[in-house]
This record gives sequence, C-alpha cells and structure tokens, in this order.
Amino acid sequence: MTCLAIIPARYASTRLPGKPLVSLGGKPMIQHVWERVVLAKSVSAAIVATDDERVLRAVESFGGRGVMTRATHRSGTERCAEVAASALGKDADVLVNVQGDEPLIEPSVIDAAVETLMEDPQSPVATLAVPISVAVEIMDPNVVKAVLDFEGRALYFSRAPIPWVRDRDGLARARHWKHLGLYVYRREALLEFPTLPLGDLERVEQLEQLRWLENGYTIRVAETSHDSVSVDVPADVERVERLLRSK
Repeated sequence: MTCLAIIPARYASTRLPGKPLVSLGGKPMIQHVWERVVLAKSVSAAIVATDDERVLRAVESFGGRGVMTRATHRSGTERCAEVAASALGKDADVLVNVQGDEPLIEPSVIDAAVETLMEDPQSPVATLAVPISVAVEIMDPNVVKAVLDFEGRALYFSRAPIPWVRDRDGLARARHWKHLGLYVYRREALLEFPTLPLGDLERVEQLEQLRWLENGYTIRVAETSHDSVSVDVPADVERVERLLRSK
C-alpha cells in the first residue's frame, strides 16, 4: 500500500495571517508539522500543498517537498483532491490529510487513522476523535463534536453540544467526543469529493466532513487519547511554544 500524506497550508487566515510561517521555537509551523508527519510508519511520502510561493520556498528551504495548488479551494479536502488528481498522487492508494496548523500532531495517531480505514474495506474515509475531558469544550463552538454509532461510524459532526443531555437531574450521562481534523481517504473517494454537491448542513455548520455524510458516504472514526493542539489565533502560539519546550 502506498500512503501519501498531504499537508494543506493556506497562507491567508482571517484570525492569523501567514499562519504556516508563524515561528514556533525558531522554526516555521509548517516545518514542525512536516517533521512529525514523516515519522508516521504508515506514510510513504509527504507533501505540502499550498497556495502561496512564500510557503513553498519555506518548505523547500528545510528539505521538504511542496506543490502549488489553486487559491480557490474552499477546504483542505478540496486542496488534497487536486494533489490526488495530479501526477504526484496518481500512484497513491490512500491519502492522509494532516492540517497545516497541527505542529504537535502525534505520528502514532496518523497510523491509527490509516489502520482504521484499512480494517474496513467498505469505508472510503476515516478520521479521529478524542474524549472531551474539559467540560467547557462541550459548549465551545470552535470545538467540533462527533457522534458515533455502535460500530464507530460517524453519525454527525457539529459545533453544537451534542449529544444534548435533556434530563440534567436524572441518571442520564453522555460521552462527548472531540473531532480531530485529520482524514484518511481512499483515492477514488477523494477524487469524487469536489464533484459532490454542498448540502445545507455543511453550509450551516461550516464543516467540510458533513459533505461526505450528506452524500451517503461512511466515515469510520478511530478513537484516540491524544488531544492535538492546533494554532488558530495568536494566543495559541504562546501555548504551543510552552508545550514544545516542555517536550
């Protein structure tokens, strides 16, 4: 099996402009992501897919491999699909989408997501979820929640606090899952993604993974105990730098 890891890295960001090149411990963030991705045992090769020459030059300067992609993509999955359709991705059986703002991603969770997809020949997509241990995250719309069925398939993803515990004074208890934005796709399914119609759920929630569910695809979810820390706003930079120093 050939597994290509793609790291989408869009330069423009409303909350943190130039995010892929933000310095963390003396290295651009995209370098931290690259170095951790290539440590995954399941990954045959890795490539950064960007829309900006500055990011491409930074990747090449530390010895990574990058490619320019269109600036019109609405999601990281669409950017990955462009790479999958190119000469760079034509020989890949499986493609992994690792967000470019995850400098602390654990290589082992990439392997876990790939393994989950390989164990289920009927599923075209796999992703990750971690139990929420901090109650405030349940109500946080920036923390995407996942609801799973008995077999570990995604029923829904939402920014809302799902499942909602109606009887707060009763015995009902709910386990809440935080979705981690790492995806593993079979190549054929990824090539289909840009052709799928956008549904109301994706538009309302602004969550690209809902396009799969709205179009009848199955998403397998690997459970992990590793809660990755993404960099979305300037305050996250200091937090991640502290974690890097502690490691």
